[in-house]
Amino acid sequence: MDHRPNDLANLPARGALSNETGRFEPYRYEVPLPERLDTEVREEVIGRAIIRNRSPDVPFDRSINPYRGCEHGCIYCFARPTHAYLGLSPGLDFEARLVARPNVAEALRRELAAPSYRPALIALGTNTDPYQPIERGRRLMRSILEVLRDHAHPVGIATKGTMVERDIDILTEMGPDLVRVGLSVTTLDADLARRMEPRVPVPARRLKAIERLARAGVQVRVMVSPIIPGLTDHEVEAVVRAAADVGAVAASMIPLRLPLEVAPLFEEWLRTHVPGQARKVLNRIRQFHDGKLYDAGYGHRMRGAGVHADLLQSRFRRACRAAGFLRRLPPVRTDLFTVPGSQMSLF
Repeated sequence: MDHRPNDLANLPARGALSNETGRFEPYRYEVPLPERLDTEVREEVIGRAIIRNRSPDVPFDRSINPYRGCEHGCIYCFARPTHAYLGLSPGLDFEARLVARPNVAEALRRELAAPSYRPALIALGTNTDPYQPIERGRRLMRSILEVLRDHAHPVGIATKGTMVERDIDILTEMGPDLVRVGLSVTTLDADLARRMEPRVPVPARRLKAIERLARAGVQVRVMVSPIIPGLTDHEVEAVVRAAADVGAVAASMIPLRLPLEVAPLFEEWLRTHVPGQARKVLNRIRQFHDGKLYDAGYGHRMRGAGVHADLLQSRFRRACRAAGFLRRLPPVRTDLFTVPGSQMSLF
């Protein structure tokens, strides 16, 4: 379907401005856009919770995603194209037609109990945010953390959601040997954030979540990601400094990625919300990718290349040194892993 709103005021708190047909669909057609677009949630019963990957660009080989799609609605989200596999649009469908996996904790518990299982850090929040708004009622993320706590299994969390504060009790019980939390702050400009990430808590609220986690003894990394060349890259030092001031101990950053359908969605958003900067931003992005809006090559997609990309990396490293951030956090432990009810741990 191709929903094109004539009046954007009818779609409060949505990031995408259209609903282009998914790339696998044989036909394209248009239907009128409703006056309001409520979030719909379907359920998917799964057999396995843990997803494996072999990407050399990421420091983990397994992850869990309790939801498909993300109500946060970040216009730049690199996961939007995954909705096309469901026959849905990476545009408005991605943020309004969601899928929850209600048995994810049960499936995870079975996998961890398998005699062949060997523990390593499980990443949460790698595709869509586990602390998006529907988590408040569904509580799937909390159920996953409860299983990981019971097994003393290491976990890494990436989120923009301040709902992570709800689970401080579990995170502190697991302790620094088992838990790593990364909280994303893309900009300190609340107005820009509201337009770019419509259902994400405002930047000041995310900084407050970092502070509360840090005070509870949870080691928090600020993720200055994605950095949008020509739009938010001037804020790198300010974001790092603000996070350090409230207790973050490390930082990471990734320049903007625009795979597949994300590129036209983002360009449409730019020309609507920041028309005076659209040309500059698009040109700067192309400078990161040898004249293209995106290059999916391993090693390149997470950094970009060229003078501007190198300068951004240099500025980020200098900002981290000035903030006193750790170059890297100590590794999590896997030797604590156990299966409840068994007579011995795995090792």
